[in-house]
Amino acid sequence: MNLFTARLTGKMLSTDAFEKTIYEMQERVKRWREIEKSPELAEYNELKKIIESSEFQETKRTLQSRKYKDTDEGRKMKALERLSSSMRMKGYKYALENENFQAFLKFRESDAFQNREDNSVSASERRMYNMIYRSAFYKNYQKVLNSPELKQLTELEKETSTEDFQKRNALWKDEKRWQHSEEYKKEQRFQTLAKSDDIKFYFGQREEKIDWAELFRPAFEDDMSSSKNWQAGFGYANPAMKDGHSRTSERQAFNGGKNTFFVEGRMDLETREESRKAIAWDEKRGFVEQVFDYTSDVMNTKAAFAQESGMFMAKVRSQGVGHHFFGLSTGQLNAPMIALYHYNGKVHQMGLVNGMKTQMADLTGMLRSMYHIYTFRWTKNELIWFVNNMEVLRLPNRLPKEAMFFLAQSWLPKAEKGGEGKLKVQWVRVFKAVD
Repeated sequence: MNLFTARLTGKMLSTDAFEKTIYEMQERVKRWREIEKSPELAEYNELKKIIESSEFQETKRTLQSRKYKDTDEGRKMKALERLSSSMRMKGYKYALENENFQAFLKFRESDAFQNREDNSVSASERRMYNMIYRSAFYKNYQKVLNSPELKQLTELEKETSTEDFQKRNALWKDEKRWQHSEEYKKEQRFQTLAKSDDIKFYFGQREEKIDWAELFRPAFEDDMSSSKNWQAGFGYANPAMKDGHSRTSERQAFNGGKNTFFVEGRMDLETREESRKAIAWDEKRGFVEQVFDYTSDVMNTKAAFAQESGMFMAKVRSQGVGHHFFGLSTGQLNAPMIALYHYNGKVHQMGLVNGMKTQMADLTGMLRSMYHIYTFRWTKNELIWFVNNMEVLRLPNRLPKEAMFFLAQSWLPKAEKGGEGKLKVQWVRVFKAVD
């Protein structure tokens, strides 16, 4: 793939621009994750369930639209007013409050009532009692005393005097009952939360249907400020293998980490012209001792970090003569390897290193002197390679289900001209795979 045109037309971002994009993206993910765990989002989600429920919506409609006269409380208060204000009931109530009438009722229950000529009752009292006895006032009292209306009124007075009824009645009489309700307070709180910058940001990202929120779950990073995550060698799984060996078909001896330097926020693997005797692998003779004219290094993160699937990123460049590789390995012989960055002495490459089935994408139109950010995405179904923001290769996933670690090396094939060179790695970032 020729990246010159992509860079020229703006399809491929510059490394600085892409790195800024990554930083901004990570900051946005960090914010997204913080909001995801916040009590405000939990409250928002809980309120959303309540407010969207049919029960809440029905309560809201009822409080907003029901008229007081149509409520049970309104009807009972109207019936209470109607019964209390009737002439018959007013007369009855007046009778109960009248002292003379109360004296008459008491007299009516006495033996003297049966003998109205009893000398114990004065003539004036007798006249008054007789007048009450024959009055419409008394007749009204008798009619009301055992009437259904009085029974209904008594029951209504008892019910409407309770604290519970009075609260309900006050609610339905209030024309602004919705605004004064607990439901209204919940709705207002929900709307306040929904308008907040954090909640709008959180759901705005989800609505855009972008996948960075799930891709960018940090798992490992190294800014190359020290050698703490790196050790010399290939990280072979088989302890019987002589780790860190060269090949007889190469010009350099690997120098056990002595050619690797952590300076100015980067890791440099240097290929230097200097003589050294070292162990080398020969296809016919096995391990042999050989004198090399150059030294270089191979480094790995096996002891510090390894991961199966996810997203792996590195900011890399190389200079000078030689082959340079930065990628992923399982440490198993003949197992597939991932090349995030490979310079084969002529061209940059990315892809799958898998014996006879190696599949690599050539990257032309790139300046070796410039850093680029190389990304490998390892999903259940696919393997995808990127330079900065440009996808350069996509293959079906045929990797074994095994954790892979970072591997960096520089070497000189005997078939090519020798010379000094450097592989420079400024940082690595790894993110978890999320289903």
